[in-house]
Amino acid sequence: MSARNSNITAFLAWLAQERGRSFTDYAELWRWSTDDLPGFWSAVWEFYGLDTVSDYDEVLADARMPGATWFTGARLNFAQQCLAHATDERPALIAVSETGDPVEISWDRLTREVAGTAAALREMGVGPGDCVAGYLPNVPQAVVALLATAAVGATWTVCAPEFGTPSVLARLRQARPTVLVAADGYRHGGKKYDRRPHIAEILDGLPTVRHLVAVDRLHTSATGPAWSHRRDVTQHDWSVMADREAPLDYADVPFEHPLWILWSSGTTGVPKGIVHGHGGIVVELLKALGLGVDLRADDRYLFHTSTSWMVWNFMVAGLLHGSTLVLYDGSPTHPDVNGLWRIAERTRATTVGVGAAYLIAAERAGAHPAAATDLGALRTILQTGSAMPDSTWRWVHDRLAPKARLQSICGGTDICSVLAGDSPLLPVRTGRISGPSLGVALASWDATGRPLVREQGELVVTAPLPSMPLRFVGDPDNARYRSSYFDVYPGVWRHGDWVTMNPDLSVVVAGRSDSTLNRMGVRMGSADLYAVVERLPRIADSLVIGAELADGRYYMPLFVVPADGERFDDALRAEIVGAIRHSLSPRHVPDDVVPIEAVPRTLTGKKLEVPVKHILQGARVSDVSAEGAVTRPDMLAWFAEFAAGLGQP
Repeated sequence: MSARNSNITAFLAWLAQERGRSFTDYAELWRWSTDDLPGFWSAVWEFYGLDTVSDYDEVLADARMPGATWFTGARLNFAQQCLAHATDERPALIAVSETGDPVEISWDRLTREVAGTAAALREMGVGPGDCVAGYLPNVPQAVVALLATAAVGATWTVCAPEFGTPSVLARLRQARPTVLVAADGYRHGGKKYDRRPHIAEILDGLPTVRHLVAVDRLHTSATGPAWSHRRDVTQHDWSVMADREAPLDYADVPFEHPLWILWSSGTTGVPKGIVHGHGGIVVELLKALGLGVDLRADDRYLFHTSTSWMVWNFMVAGLLHGSTLVLYDGSPTHPDVNGLWRIAERTRATTVGVGAAYLIAAERAGAHPAAATDLGALRTILQTGSAMPDSTWRWVHDRLAPKARLQSICGGTDICSVLAGDSPLLPVRTGRISGPSLGVALASWDATGRPLVREQGELVVTAPLPSMPLRFVGDPDNARYRSSYFDVYPGVWRHGDWVTMNPDLSVVVAGRSDSTLNRMGVRMGSADLYAVVERLPRIADSLVIGAELADGRYYMPLFVVPADGERFDDALRAEIVGAIRHSLSPRHVPDDVVPIEAVPRTLTGKKLEVPVKHILQGARVSDVSAEGAVTRPDMLAWFAEFAAGLGQP
């Protein structure tokens, strides 16, 4: 990545010419971007041509958090901005599965399919205030359905088809969709998974759904189980709906009009439905992908992801820059550990995003993708999900893509963007994120709110961002929203990660500061697992922990207390794993299932998730628990012995 030809260099030149502003380095630019929020975000607005789309009254009418009000009076539609770069010079999408050749989809075809689908949705009565839900893998139909939903002004949400029925219903029941767009199945690791029985169960649990749009992925629609048992649900065929000729009309929606619902589970209760707006997502992801990632119109942008991970939305937003999206529906390790890099080779991908866990696993497997594949087109690797050990950084440079730039980024479902990442103006530092993103007032604070440098503290954001949630689903007084981010430092966003800020602006994120599970970048609530595991008759209690270990591993063990008279054996372990895989997803399956005598709790009955996590990470028992404050304190000593056997350096 050359700073000379980068988007951010062009932005600096524009600032000098149009605003008379010049900056000596990234640090000075970043400080201005966080000190003068109206100046910076209005510059982003104009630099990316949004001033030709809509006027606005004021950039930031109210800067309080929560509740900051951005670009009052502006009106713009996410789908319209995504399709504004249509060209016949390059495809809009390239779809790849584990079988068959890559299929290119032109911008013209994408636009026509969005138009046909949007017209069909309107005929179903869908418009602003309604929700369209997807049960789809990472395929073109998911992109089309999202854009069509946005075009008519409705709200989109999606669950990946590997999620089991209870996990899907825990989310979609809150969203109350009127339309469900569902694929009959998916392929992963060389196997086919027919999801029609699950779709029927989902429809039985969603009384608000009146229309099912059936997407045939496995070519089995003529045989097998029914898609739905409900006579009050009208079934539509995707290919007929999307191929119809219709004009593409965009709903004229305000800046804060709801665009989509993303799901992030806390440690207790139902999953949080996070609502983002059209305008906030457009302006934030123009900035994050353009000035941070340095994404360009001629890029081919591949992110290995499921539709349930926020980076799927982060990838789709590449259309805002006119980039070609590479949609891979399959396992990154099929037929072997270099599977994803063979997809990158076949599609000539220039920007590839992956979870850190995949890179760590490839390094440990002794993989050498640079020798096995031609990655000459690759110029950027985006790494996210968790921290990586220094050895994996070196492996990426030496054995994966010596000529590509490794960009480590961190952000979250909460803002659907990047809080800290890379810049062509900053050096790549092994083991560190290059710096805070432009416009993000990132800091590390101690428990009293004192800023820290070179010391680990809570990751906070002290000024608002355009893509902060509009609200949570089912949270009319914003009580859950406030408690999620603003209960520790009133008026300041607490993200829930441990972070170290260095004088050179580099950032080190050490993992979750609470007990939320973070598996390959997807946050999951422990309550989801407890709801499944503790329904099993042979299980009395359970405790799941997600811990970032010193050797770079993310370790997620499940500790279970067998019911009275039950013996823990291989059959019980298989029953637990099978229940989790069926009811939640393969991603939820723990690394180990370990029997214990009892789950330690506070005196008010709360499971000691965070203290046990810290013990597994090497903390002393005396540092995480006060004497007399927990039940079964002897179990904390047991966990300390267990941690000693994990083989950390």
